Amino acid sequence: MLENLSSTDILILVIGFTGQAMFFMRFFVQWLYSEKHKRSLIPTAFWYFSLGGSSLLLIYAIIKRDPVFIVGQSTGFIIYIRNLILIKRERQKAE
Repeated sequence: MLENLSSTDILILVIGFTGQAMFFMRFFVQWLYSEKHKRSLIPTAFWYFSLGGSSLLLIYAIIKRDPVFIVGQSTGFIIYIRNLILIKRERQKAE
């Protein structure tokens, strides 16, 4: 299957699968963090993995010209950035 793909096609697949892996890691990090604290919590790393995964998946969707995937990833991207801004503001207030 992969022998028929160009190096560009393989790079596009790597971007897509890396984005999916980062998206998975946000759930994994959140689960471990919540287990450690014995309650549901969302660590900052969750939002960074969300942003990284969303960025790569958005690139993948644009390359593939998938409008549904483009809209889905771009709206999430805005939410992840907003959460990181809120976390930064909260930390600045605490200082």
